[in-house]
Formats: sequence, structure tokens, C-alpha cells
Amino acid sequence: MFRIPDYVVSQRTRRAVLSRIARWMAGLGFAMLGLVAGLWSAASARFMVPNVATEPTRRFKAGTPGRYPPGHVEQRYKEEHGVWIVHEKYRGRWQLFALSTACTHLGCITLWQESDRRFKCPCHGSGFYPNGVNFEGPAPRPLPRYAIRLADDGHIEVDRSRTFHQERGQWDDPASYIPG
Repeated sequence: MFRIPDYVVSQRTRRAVLSRIARWMAGLGFAMLGLVAGLWSAASARFMVPNVATEPTRRFKAGTPGRYPPGHVEQRYKEEHGVWIVHEKYRGRWQLFALSTACTHLGCITLWQESDRRFKCPCHGSGFYPNGVNFEGPAPRPLPRYAIRLADDGHIEVDRSRTFHQERGQWDDPASYIPG
């Protein structure tokens, strides 16, 4: 009978092992290529979806006017809405108004200092009277007011989409304060 020489068998076995290794490496390479292509596709698809910023509504209710005694500065809406609700005198008349918490210098958030009865910017030292008028530091103008009104249900409604600036004479606009 015909017998295959040993050196031929060893060459076939070596070729079979090398062939398996080559197939395994090619399979691994294609798997990695597929993984990279999948990640690239996912990143590209995410790029096509717009980013949506969720911010609080521009209008909000702030309770009834009775909650704000004369001389009171309400800090409750500072974090969520960026608003101070103030019941203070302006030009000799008591007004209830909503001030922006952002300093007019560089936009830092002002702090209410009850003991000194003033708003103070922690970044550069600007100071504002309770009515929002600036009196020290680099702030170039008073804090802007937001539109405020009494809604039909008797609650205060603040509208942050409308601002009123003192240097433009807009603080005399009846939409910038509630008398009394």
C-alpha cells in the first residue's frame, strides 16, 4: 500500500494550523472593522440629532402680592428663574417688580445681602440698591426688570421674555411694576 511520507504530513498539519490562524486573524480584523463602522455610524447619527436645551418657562406665577411686604426681597426664584421679586420704593412710590439676578457688568449672579440691604456681585464688587440701581463697582447700569402683572386669578405673573432698562426710561412703563 501507498504510504504518505512523514514530512508531507507535517507540512499539511503546519499549513492547516497557519491557515486557521490566518482565517482567525481575518475574522478578528473584519469584526473590528465592523465595530468601528458601527461606532462611526452611531456618532454620525447622534450628530444629526439637534441638541435640545431644557430651561424653565419664560413665564411663571409668583404667588399673591400679599406675600411681599414693603421692603421685602424674595430670593425663592433666584435659582430656578434668575429673578429677584422686590417690593421697594422707586422715585418715592412703592412698587412690586422683578429684577434680573445677573450683574450688568459680566453677568455674574448677584447676591442679596439682607444686613446691608443691597445686591452685591461676588465677581467684581458691583453693588446695587434694593431698587436695582447700581452705586458701586464696574457695573455700567442698573439691573434690568422683567415684565410683571397681576393675572386674572390674582397671582403675580412674571414674564422673563420682556425686559425693561432704567437707562432707557423703561422703568416708568406700567408693565415693569405693580403699584403699591
